[in-house]
Amino acid sequence: MVAVSILNLVKSFGSLVAVNDVTLEVREGETYGLLGPNGAGKTTTIKCLMGLLDPDTGTTSVYGVDSLDNPIEVKRLVGYVPEEHQLYDSLTPRELFEFIASIRELPEERTNKRIKEMVKAFDFEKYYDSMIVTLSQGNKQKTMLISALLHAPKLLILDEPFVGLDVRTTRMVKDIIKIHVESGGSVLLSTHIMEVAQGLCDRVGIIDDGVLVAEGSLAELRSQAHEESATLEKLFLRLTEQEEEVQVGVDALREALSE
Repeated sequence: MVAVSILNLVKSFGSLVAVNDVTLEVREGETYGLLGPNGAGKTTTIKCLMGLLDPDTGTTSVYGVDSLDNPIEVKRLVGYVPEEHQLYDSLTPRELFEFIASIRELPEERTNKRIKEMVKAFDFEKYYDSMIVTLSQGNKQKTMLISALLHAPKLLILDEPFVGLDVRTTRMVKDIIKIHVESGGSVLLSTHIMEVAQGLCDRVGIIDDGVLVAEGSLAELRSQAHEESATLEKLFLRLTEQEEEVQVGVDALREALSE
């Protein structure tokens, strides 16, 4: 079964075409990396998939459920960690988790056990009853991650999930992704950390200026770029035509710092 299907998706904001005829799919049981420069259209694509934005044309679906026709069912199937923190600052994490559990109508005993285990795993006990507004960026990110995992979703959508996390928690999130896939789930991961994407993703799609410019496994991308042993970072820069820009910038920095 296909976990995510995006077909000929177009989304514009006035004269800006943020997503331009993007077609891709995430297969069941895989981690798919959606990569691209800032402003490339990754988050817009994800928001259309989540039913948070209406596309101009094209369709998006999660496990066959159309995002536009049935966004509530899509949200039931998905655990979503957005790039921007979307939290109720006046609540504590405990109150937020209880609120989410009630909205999702989750069984109390099982959910409380799940929350207790995740709070312990993330070393989060001492912040559990602090107001969210007082938390650091990393602890807010932990709150978002636990919130997304509460209902044991089939699909995880993680948009820059490693921002603000320490080394220990970063490792844990990597393990969460692996465990989720091993258990039959699927992951759509957007990240700027190429080493993470290379280590975790079965396939990646590279989007640039709203257009999907390349897609495939690391081996397939190497074939497209005619680079037999290139890292994902090098392939990304080549396929988004940024190699020359990076070199110009490095040369300018070298000259500036040598004065």
